[in-house]
Amino acid sequence: MRIELEKRANPSTLYSIVSPFLALALTVVAGGIMFALLGKDPGSALYSFFIEPLLDVWSLHEIAIKAAPLILIGAGLSVCYRSNNWNIGAEGQFIAGAIAGAIVPVVFHDWHSPLVLPLMLIFGIIGGALYAAIPAFLKAHMNTNEILTSLMLVYIAQLFLDWLVRGPWRSPDAYNFPVTRDFAPEAILPELIASGRANLGFALAIVAAVGLWIMMRYTLKGFEITVLGQSERAGRFAGFSSKRMIWFSMLLSGGLAGLAGIAEVSGTIGKLQPVISPGYGFTAIIVAFLGRLNPLGIIAAGLFLALTYVGGEAVQLTLSVSDKVTRVFQGLLLFFVLSCDTLIQYKIRLVFSRLGQSNEGGAH
Repeated sequence: MRIELEKRANPSTLYSIVSPFLALALTVVAGGIMFALLGKDPGSALYSFFIEPLLDVWSLHEIAIKAAPLILIGAGLSVCYRSNNWNIGAEGQFIAGAIAGAIVPVVFHDWHSPLVLPLMLIFGIIGGALYAAIPAFLKAHMNTNEILTSLMLVYIAQLFLDWLVRGPWRSPDAYNFPVTRDFAPEAILPELIASGRANLGFALAIVAAVGLWIMMRYTLKGFEITVLGQSERAGRFAGFSSKRMIWFSMLLSGGLAGLAGIAEVSGTIGKLQPVISPGYGFTAIIVAFLGRLNPLGIIAAGLFLALTYVGGEAVQLTLSVSDKVTRVFQGLLLFFVLSCDTLIQYKIRLVFSRLGQSNEGGAH
């Protein structure tokens, strides 16, 4: 007996719309079972994880802070994935953007000007885009798998950041701790409102997501992305270049990841340190698919995944569980999203073979 997947002739539009909500429901159920196995009350644990953070103003600000990089990166990745270019290295581009943007406040720390922050953001975009240009070049001109190259570059970026903050950029006033100088006030992203820590990075994320939605829905470039993603051959007949699309989608997603990196460092941390991300670049992949590769859907998905970060911290304190619980929830969510999508597009067939003959039975 073997299991085969057979593509459905007419996938259900209704199920495609409901799929993310079904995946969320299955994740909550599986999370409740996990808490029960850990010896915790599932109701109290899920309340602390998903509801309690929504009842406190400080937690809402934290959700906005964590949602900003997820939305920025996820929106960029949606363009990549819809064009059939699989950038898995947004975490590395996030770090590259943070490093490039930090050149101004770290190397030129005596320069105080209103131009500091805009230059930081521009350098962050350029840094992330240039780092994404490496797998783009390798795929466009050497037919190298961008999944492998972009992923391996993540670890290079992490190690380079670690070397910088322990070596040439380490602050002389940090008592040998591996951090850079604190950024000057001119290099800090302003807060959105005075009652919390949420900063301008969240507004940048919303603007970027809405802008990409407009591009995808109303411009020729959006049509080109869709056509090439669905059929490269059809795109060639329409006069579109797959190589140019590789460069466009990778540079765009890398630039937004770099912007997220410098916004995170400038708005939340205030300096460079060995670890500046809890894995935003990888979590944004879940955000992109949960949002159905639609920039507006990614806004909602980014807020939900940000809630899992804040909720995970809450259950660590209230229930004394491991910090890996957040990762488990995010992994379950990705598993159920992809599983639901697969079963919408394909049906399962059980194939039985006996004496050279096969009897096939289908299961929907």
